[in-house]
Amino acid sequence: MSKVLYGTHWVSEDEPCLGLFEIEEQSPMSRGFHRYQVVYVLRGGKPAEYRRDMGHIRKWKGVAQLRIPGGAPSETHDTFYIEETVGRLRESADQLRGHDLDMKDRLSLDEVRWK
Repeated sequence: MSKVLYGTHWVSEDEPCLGLFEIEEQSPMSRGFHRYQVVYVLRGGKPAEYRRDMGHIRKWKGVAQLRIPGGAPSETHDTFYIEETVGRLRESADQLRGHDLDMKDRLSLDEVRWK
């Protein structure tokens, strides 16, 4: 049995946010690939998805896709721990999108000493 994911047509900037993603997907009715900002919020205790079409991917050439967590399900998956809001994650996305990130440098652990 698959789970149903609810959708929504709006989100509030101060609403608790499970995560924000900017991904490239085929648009409806095969209009080409577009970049979408996908935001997950809680509505009635269940995750709801909001999507914003950011335009054709040619506008976003060279801009990395983003995945920014804002919370996580509990161990029993019946509740969620949420640390961020829609507004804060959108602000983070705006900042990350505007900079060329070298993922090799970002993920490097050479300078970190774990004990």
